[in-house]
Amino acid sequence: MPIDAKQPYDEQNIFARILRGEIPSKTVMESEHSLAFHDINPLAPIHVLVIPRGPYVSWDDFTAKASDAEIADFVRTVGEVARQTGADAQGYRILSNSGKRSGQEVAHLHVHVFGGAPLGPMLAR
Repeated sequence: MPIDAKQPYDEQNIFARILRGEIPSKTVMESEHSLAFHDINPLAPIHVLVIPRGPYVSWDDFTAKASDAEIADFVRTVGEVARQTGADAQGYRILSNSGKRSGQEVAHLHVHVFGGAPLGPMLAR
């Protein structure tokens, strides 16, 4: 069910549980402030999720509250994931939903990195 990006952070969301090691994930890379792992239901041959380690609900929450170091690390991790997975060689898409109307389902900021195949139009009408 989509969530409200303005809601308080839920410490029991699936990504918080992955960060605590309660749920396994197939890690692509880790950094001081970020974790990248393969999506369990991939929508493209390359489908990696990048999440900050901090308790941020959405992109606007993250950019308002995170430190400059966290923001820089997160953005660099997204780029490094594209390079490590080979998505950068063919082209890739990054996507982050924020709030109910966008379809955000987990109340923890996450960026999808898609690649490895033609991805089609940006939005269906």
